[in-house]
Amino acid sequence: MAKKRFIDTRAQSFFGNYIYDQVVPQDHFLRLLNQIIEWERFTDKLLELYGGGAEYGRPPFNPTQILKMCLLAYFYNLSERQVEVFVNENLPAKYFVGLGLDQKAPDHSTLSVFRSRLVKGDNLDIFEELLGEIIGIAKQSGVKFGSIQVIDSVHSEANVNTSKDQGRKEGGQGPRDPDAKWGVKGKQTFKNKQGKDVHQIKYFYGYKAHVSMNADNNLITSLEVTSGEAYDGHHFCSLVDHDLSQKLPIATYAADRGYDDGNNHFHLQDHKLNSAICLKDNRTKKKDANKQVWLEMVQTAAYKAGRKERYKIERKFGEAKKDHGLGRCRYLGILGFGIQAYFTAITLNLKRLVKLQTGVGLKTRCPALI
Repeated sequence: MAKKRFIDTRAQSFFGNYIYDQVVPQDHFLRLLNQIIEWERFTDKLLELYGGGAEYGRPPFNPTQILKMCLLAYFYNLSERQVEVFVNENLPAKYFVGLGLDQKAPDHSTLSVFRSRLVKGDNLDIFEELLGEIIGIAKQSGVKFGSIQVIDSVHSEANVNTSKDQGRKEGGQGPRDPDAKWGVKGKQTFKNKQGKDVHQIKYFYGYKAHVSMNADNNLITSLEVTSGEAYDGHHFCSLVDHDLSQKLPIATYAADRGYDDGNNHFHLQDHKLNSAICLKDNRTKKKDANKQVWLEMVQTAAYKAGRKERYKIERKFGEAKKDHGLGRCRYLGILGFGIQAYFTAITLNLKRLVKLQTGVGLKTRCPALI
């Protein structure tokens, strides 16, 4: 077997660790993240995506360095062009990636090629493995996982001007993003001129990320992506199964009324798990004896405890949209959205892991671009 060869980044030179030790604060988020995560554990897995495996041909950048560049783009909500500039001009970022002080960062086209490699098989398996690795690291680090999981979905607007897209279709062209679909994102209430409440359904055009999160540590444990019209309740069982495969100490699942489906309740029952899925009114207000089982369920301690934790996932979604750009798609297509959703989830988990381990949070405003 040939020796793996990577581009020499001179990180260990005078223009590397020596100066970084002087100028990068010991409590900087990116320094702490480098200490908490053994990044080289990802190298061999990522090298499987390279034709020569770094053994033959021109030496590439270490793929873990490219992974770090991609993560920086999500930490600071930057485009691939912006993150190239950011790493070249920001010392903590250059230190985090593992570059010498006088070394240029990989250019934005290298990041695009790397992103294409990640989904070369038209699937998101590598991202699921990376997310699982982070959960495994958290467990090994002694992070406590509680017994309550919360499941919900978050929508993202497609990278499409829907008015122009309609004109494109009328002109005989295809849609800009053929995978995106219209979905319902909720209802809004307002008063009309007569002072009466009017209820209006709000729609969006794009995609959904279906998420399972541990309520105790706020780490995202499972993720699936769909187009916008998908019914949330159909993705509940697969998220549960993925959580259970990670051997998490789960006893209760909480979710909103969109998941109140008999199959979901029975799936939890089959796995001896408590249901804290919010019940629709017809469960408890119908006029027959079958409602008794639901009336008893809402009085259980598990149901009440799960309901109290459900708000946490909405807070996590707010963080993802406000600080990390999940409100709008970066790329086109379901695979493109999957890349964004998984990278966002991994970013959120790494932020949370550093916070739990050290108490240090990430300042999400990018100093190079303010």
